[in-house]
Amino acid sequence: MIRKRARDTDTLDLFAAAVEQAQTLCTADTLDLLRHWADAGVLRRLDVALAAWVHEQDPHIAPCAVVAVTLLAHMEGRGYSCLPLADLVHTPNAVLGWEAQELPALQALWTQLPLRLDDWLQALQASALVRDVGLQADHAQPLVLAASGTPQPLLYLRRYWDYERMVAAHILQRSQAPTVALDEPSARQWLDKFFPATPDACNWQKVACALALRGHFSVITGGPGTGKTYTAARLLALLFATTPNADQLRVALAAPTGKAAARLKQSIESALQHLQVSVGSALNLPALVQRVGAARTLHSLLGARPGTRHWGYHAGRPLDVDVLIVDEASMVHLEMMSALLEALPPNARLILLGDKDQLASVEAGAVLGDLCRDAAAGRYGTATLGFVERVAGETIPQSFHALGAAPALAQHTVMLRASRRFDGPIAALAMAVNAGDAADSLQVLQDDVTQHGERARIALRQDGYLPAVHALALLGRGDAPGYGAYVEALQRWADVKNGAEIEAVHHRWVCDVLQAFDRFRLLCAVREGAWGVAGLNQSIVSALRAQGVIAPEGEWYAGRPVMVMRNDAALGVFNGDIGMALPSAAAGNPLRVYFLQGDDLRSVSVARLAHVETAFAMTVHKSQGSEFEHTALVLSAHAGGVLGRELVYTGITRAREHFTLMAERPGLLSTAIASPTRRASGLLRFLQGELHS
Repeated sequence: MIRKRARDTDTLDLFAAAVEQAQTLCTADTLDLLRHWADAGVLRRLDVALAAWVHEQDPHIAPCAVVAVTLLAHMEGRGYSCLPLADLVHTPNAVLGWEAQELPALQALWTQLPLRLDDWLQALQASALVRDVGLQADHAQPLVLAASGTPQPLLYLRRYWDYERMVAAHILQRSQAPTVALDEPSARQWLDKFFPATPDACNWQKVACALALRGHFSVITGGPGTGKTYTAARLLALLFATTPNADQLRVALAAPTGKAAARLKQSIESALQHLQVSVGSALNLPALVQRVGAARTLHSLLGARPGTRHWGYHAGRPLDVDVLIVDEASMVHLEMMSALLEALPPNARLILLGDKDQLASVEAGAVLGDLCRDAAAGRYGTATLGFVERVAGETIPQSFHALGAAPALAQHTVMLRASRRFDGPIAALAMAVNAGDAADSLQVLQDDVTQHGERARIALRQDGYLPAVHALALLGRGDAPGYGAYVEALQRWADVKNGAEIEAVHHRWVCDVLQAFDRFRLLCAVREGAWGVAGLNQSIVSALRAQGVIAPEGEWYAGRPVMVMRNDAALGVFNGDIGMALPSAAAGNPLRVYFLQGDDLRSVSVARLAHVETAFAMTVHKSQGSEFEHTALVLSAHAGGVLGRELVYTGITRAREHFTLMAERPGLLSTAIASPTRRASGLLRFLQGELHS
C-alpha cells in the first residue's frame, strides 16, 4: 500500500518541538502524538486505531510498546510481515524510510523512548496481549514476539505469524520428504529428447525439469526470456511420459491475475505444440493439452468467498489436483501462499514460476524473494549433483556446489540464467538496473538514443514536461506505438454497426480493439497526482474527448478501458483483469465490457461492474503478468519510498520491443536504482530453523 506523504509539516514541526520540551511522555500522550502524525499523513489512521485498541485492552502498556504496535501496523501496510525491533530501536528511519521533513518529529519522539533494545522487549513482554514465543503459552494473543533472545527479535501481528509458520512448515515438509520413485533411465531418454544438446555449459532448463521429477515442490526462477513457461511445458510432458496411469493425471494452471493466467495457458499450449513436432508419435501431447484445463486465478482456483478470509478449498477439502503450476509467483502474497499450501494435497506437485527480482505483492510478504534468496548461488549438495548427472546428463559447475551443508530448499530451486528472447538495449537496461548500477543504466539509455535517434528501442526524458507524457500516450514515438492504433480500431465501429452482417464482424472488431489497446501502456509508480495513475487517466480521457474519439461526458462510454479492482466469482472477473467497454451486437448496441482470453471473448454488462477503474494508465504493480509492445514508465517526484529498484526493473521488463522512461525531474532513476526493497520477513529464518512455533 502506498502511504500518503506528510501534508502538514508545520504541525509536525510544532509537535517535534513540544516533544523535545516534555520531560516524559505517558502512553496517552504518545497516542495523541501518533494521532497527529496520522492527521499529517505520515501514518494511517488504521495504524493508530490498532495501538489505541491495545491501550484499551492493556491500560498499563508502556509508550514504547504502543509505538512498536503502531509502526508494526504501518509497516504491514507497506508489505512487511513483521517488524525488526533491533533495527527500529537503533536506526528507526532505516526501517521506516521517512522523508526529510518528517525526520525531526521522529527524532524528537525517539529522545523520549528507551535507548536499549532490552527495554523495548521487556515492555512488550509485560503486556498480556503479547506472546513471547518459547517463553509464554499460546493463549491467542493478538501480538507475537519471536526470537526475543537473539540479536534480531521480530514483532508480528498474530495472523502473519501464523501464515509464515504454516508456509514454512508446508515447504519444509515437501522439500525434506523422501524423493519420488523414478525410472531414471526412462527419464533420461525423455529429457534428452525434449532438450537437444546446446553449447551452454549447463542447460538449467533441463536441470529444473530433472529436479522437479523427484519431489513434490519446485521453484523455477529467472528473468524475462529465460524460458520459465517453456521449461514448465516440458516438465508437464515429462510427467505425462513417466507417470504410471498418466491418462488420469490431474493438472491445473494458475496465476495471481486473469491476464497472467491466460498468458500461462497460451505459452504452455504453444510450447507443447512445438514440442510435438520433435517428439512425433512417441507421445500424444494433444491429449496432455486436453488434460490441462483453463488457467485460473488463484482466487478462482481456491474458491474465494467474497467478504471473508475463508476459501472453498482448504486442508479439510483439498484441491483435486496432482500437478499445480503457478506462474508470476512473485505476486503471490503471504496469506495467499498459506491458503494455497493448506489446500494442496500432500502428494500433489507444486511448481512455482517467477522472477525473483520483480516487485513483490502489494499485500504483506515477499514469499518468492525469500524462497530464492540463495538461488543465484545454487548450493547444490552431492546427492543433487549426482542425480542431475545421471538423469539429465548435465554437470552443474563447481561455483554452484554447496560449500558446507546443502540447504533442503536449495535442492528444489533452479535459477534459469540464459535469456533466449529478451535481448538488446531493453535487456541491457534491465540488467544494469537489477545490478544496482545507475551510471550504467543512464549510459544504456543515452547510448541507444544517440545511436538510433527516432527509431530508438529505448528513450529517456526527465525534464518534467508533462505534456510530453500526454503526447507520447496519444501519438507514440517513432516506431514505438501509443494509443493511436486503439483509436483507429475504435473508430471502425461505424462500419461494423452499419454493415450487413454485424454478428459476423463484431467479434473480430472487439478483438482488434482490445489487441490494439494492449500494444502500449503507461505505467506509474504512484496512483495520485498529475504524474500518477489518476492524473494521467484524467488527462488522456480529456484529450480523447476533445478529439471526439469518446463520448463527451459520462462514466461509461465506448472505448473505456477498465481494470477490475475486486474479485467477483459470480461474474467471473478478478482483481487485475483488463476489459474494454464497447457496443454489443445486440439490438440497440448496449455497452458491455469485453475481456480477451486468447482468441476467446467474454463480456459483462456495464451495469454489473461496480468495482472498476479507467486503465489508460496503471501502476507497475498491476502490470505484472503482462507485456506490451511499448511500455512507458512514468516516475513521479512524489513517489517517496515507493520508488525502488524492483519497481523500475519490473516496469522495464514489461516491454517487448520499446521502452520509454519519463521522469518528473532528473535524478529519480538514480534514486530508485539505489533503493532496493527489502521487506522484513521471518520466513527464511523459519526455513533455516531459527524460528520455532
